[in-house]
Order: sequence, then structure tokens, then C-alpha cells
Amino acid sequence: MAARFALAVLGGALLVAPHVLPTYYRALALAILADVALAVAWAFFSGPTRYLSLATGAFFGAGAYTTAVVMARLPWPLPVLAGAAVAAAMALLVGTLALRLRGPYFAVFTFGLAELAKHTLIWYETGVTGTVGRLLLDPPDAVTLYYTVLAVAALAVGTAVWLPRGRWGIALVGIGADEERAETLGIDTTRIKIAVFALSAAFMGAVGGAMAPRWTYLDPQVFNPLVSFQTVIMALLGGATTVVGPVLGAVFLGLLSETLLLKFRYFFMLSLGLVLIVVVLLLPTGLAGLLRKRQA
Repeated sequence: MAARFALAVLGGALLVAPHVLPTYYRALALAILADVALAVAWAFFSGPTRYLSLATGAFFGAGAYTTAVVMARLPWPLPVLAGAAVAAAMALLVGTLALRLRGPYFAVFTFGLAELAKHTLIWYETGVTGTVGRLLLDPPDAVTLYYTVLAVAALAVGTAVWLPRGRWGIALVGIGADEERAETLGIDTTRIKIAVFALSAAFMGAVGGAMAPRWTYLDPQVFNPLVSFQTVIMALLGGATTVVGPVLGAVFLGLLSETLLLKFRYFFMLSLGLVLIVVVLLLPTGLAGLLRKRQA
């Protein structure tokens, strides 16, 4: 009962936030909600399967650039759905090739995806269209963007809650524990991995699509590998095998990043590395695991 009441209060606060918060804090809340959606989407695939995906930057960039291309022709929020579809299609292709790899091979393959997408797009636009980048004219207002990102984050959290309760969630845990044994038990591991990987990518593309109108001009640099690393750090910091963990990690790191970028700009990248080292060495189960230990 107490948990449901707390969720109701939190949901109400998030719904009224854009109407009562000053502009700066509304923008901060928007950025943190986007981080929550990315971290949760990454965790509901990589958490149980233990496949370290570094493709978040590629899927986020695909969604953002899709919105930049189609926003002038489609009413909102159809560009966000288009971004999700493009990212999911990219993940289906990449997953078909890469999810047969394991361990560091999969991580290295996905790490290069953002750079591959960026330079392919640069080659196409400079060689074919003759222009690089897109102007985003007549974007939705700030409140509309806030509610769009809030909806994406809520759907991502809802998916993360629902997924482990079904057969696919159990199969994902089995894949992470012993994939060969899961296959011998009749689980179609390849199909399930590709499908959930694409579902995860769809949310990442939707986040990119929803955040794109914040920039007046968008170019292929939006395919940023740093987004991949930040997402992994947020999920691991909170605890990638839980639902609440990535949310905690995204909120904590989002606030920390904002403070560091404002006051210690050149310390930001170093701090990300330090956070990752501390999590791996001292908090292997993340903040969620630490809270469970204190309650026990």
C-alpha cells in the first residue's frame, strides 16, 4: 500500500512538474527522464543476458536524426515513433549479425556502431545530398517535449516490470546464466535475444527522437559514443538486474553530471571513469543492492 501511494505521489508530481518548475529545472527534469528511459531500456536487455551493449549512442542518434528528417512532414509525436522504428530496424540487422558473438566481441562490435553510422551518414550527405546536418524548424513547445519524454520513460519502466514476469523474461535470465543449457532446454535464444534487443533499441530511438527538437541544428555528431558509456554507467551504478536500479542510477548521475558540468567542466569525463571503477570494485550490485542490504 505504501509503495502504491508513493508511486501515485511521484506520478502526480511528474505530471504537474512542467507547469510549476522554473525553466532551468524543467529542462533538468527532462534530461533526467531521458536518462531514465535509456538506462532502463539498456538494463532490461543487458541486465539479465549479460550482453554488454555499447550501441545506445547509435540507436539514440538514429532516432534523433530520423526526427530531424521527418519532423517538418509529420505531426508530433509521429516523428518519435518513426525514430523508434528506425532504431528497432537497425537493431534487428545488427542483432542478427552481432548477437551470435559473446563477451568482449559483442561489446567491441556494438561500440563501433555509432562511429559507423556517423561516418556513413556523413559520406551519404556530402556525396549524395550535398549538405550535412538538418535544421529543426517549428519544434514542439517545451511542455509537449517534457510529456513526450515522460511517456517514453514510463513505457520503458512498464516494459521492464512486465518483461521478467513472462516466458521471455525467464528465457533472458536463462541466457545470462548458461546460454548453451538454455538452448538444450528448447529455448530459441537467438530469436528472443534479437527481439528484446530491438525492443530496447526502439525505446532508445524514441528518446533520441523526442530529445532532438531541443537542438535547432542537428548533424551526424549526434551519434555520440559517450551516450553509450553514460547509459552503461547509470545502469550499473543503480543495479542493472533490477527495475528501480537504473532509475536510481540515472537520477543520481544526472544530478551529478549537471553539477560537474556547471562547476567542474573539465573534471566531468574523469568523474565518469571514477564512478565506473567504484561501481565495479565496491558496488557490484549497484545502489539498489546496497539499499536491500541495509533493509535486511
